[in-house]
Amino acid sequence: MNRRVLKLAFPNIISNLTVPLVGMVDVALMGRQDNPAYLGAIALGATVFTFIYSGLGFLRMGTSGFTAQSRGSRAISQSYIILARALIIAIGLGLLLILTQKAISWLAFNFIDSSQELKSFAMDYFRIRIFAAPATLGLYAIMGWYIGMQDAKTPMWISILINLINILLSAFFVLKLGMAVKGVALGTVIGQYAGFILGMFLLLKHSKRIRKYWKMKTIFVWSEIGQFMTVNRDILIRSLLLTGSFYYFNAASAKLGDEILAVNSVLLQFLWIFSYFIDGFAFAAEALTGKYIGANSLSGLKKTIKTLFIWGVGLSVAVSLVYFTFNQSIVRLLTDQQNIIELSQTYRFWIIIIPIVSFSAFIWDGIYIGATEGKTMRNAMLLSSVLIFLPALFILRYYFDNHGMWMALIIFMLSRGISLHLFYKKRVLSKTKKI
Repeated sequence: MNRRVLKLAFPNIISNLTVPLVGMVDVALMGRQDNPAYLGAIALGATVFTFIYSGLGFLRMGTSGFTAQSRGSRAISQSYIILARALIIAIGLGLLLILTQKAISWLAFNFIDSSQELKSFAMDYFRIRIFAAPATLGLYAIMGWYIGMQDAKTPMWISILINLINILLSAFFVLKLGMAVKGVALGTVIGQYAGFILGMFLLLKHSKRIRKYWKMKTIFVWSEIGQFMTVNRDILIRSLLLTGSFYYFNAASAKLGDEILAVNSVLLQFLWIFSYFIDGFAFAAEALTGKYIGANSLSGLKKTIKTLFIWGVGLSVAVSLVYFTFNQSIVRLLTDQQNIIELSQTYRFWIIIIPIVSFSAFIWDGIYIGATEGKTMRNAMLLSSVLIFLPALFILRYYFDNHGMWMALIIFMLSRGISLHLFYKKRVLSKTKKI
């Protein structure tokens, strides 16, 4: 089982690590500008897209879970139909985002309590990056399908291409052409379309099966589409609550001043870095959980869950030790503003413990996605975000300022893991019966 988990996890970790690298490069490029508002603008602009794309992350998650179960039950034809449906929905939603960008921009930035200069830079970033929406969402469908098909290497190569192009072009646009936030946004757009084109090209190797199964009468089966959308609706609600919580965290940071917003933007990179390590195992959880549920193998499912958590504990402790030892060095890679570096050390305790308190939430997410248990994920997130995180953030920030905000974030991550653990026997293991 270790070999199966690692075979899926390692390529995903490699591809995932390129994503925070892009974020770190963007932060580093803006952190070395003469105006700290650039750094805050990137944080706010990126958070808006994180909110949008995480909310629409069901296109990857739902596709992955349903595809994995189809593969586990050896219904290969169904997996290709799932891909077609996901691509149609993805590209349609991407075009809709472009058409409604003015309304989205108004909702995203009108209520942010920050300086007008920072808000203006963030809107410049948004207006350019929104045009990547069809490619980004189309990639969600492609990546989810490959993961569900137990192929982690193809998404790895696509991600490497996307992020390499993104980094190189962003650096060129910012450092050579002086485009600041606009250059970072444009680099992202070009990288996303390059990745989408590569993904569609790689699907041509399946062209015979695609021609065989991609027919109107097989794709547009409304009862199956209804099931797909029901699960995805719940994942959508869960994802919106999750990203909304981080959006509110950034908005609350802005109320404490541009300097605190910049510090928290830098420190959140530590969580994102860890998330892309642990998400490699979460993606493995999606593929293997779906496979064993599709094959109706309870023993395989139990072994998968046990193995995933063993690796999760080891990885979280290792990353926490790295953060303990090198946290200031990592911050210095992200910004050369001495006041931000010094202030960040005031909050270093929180970034050191965050891998240990959060790893279970990521792994359980992967398990529940593979089980297509969107309803339980939705309910757990409602509890963790609305009933626990928001009240905690409001109360703790009042008494402890920025320390209180990080306390609330830690409580939020713990709550996510615990709430999902409480229901796994009833909602995940019960989907298989064979020992």
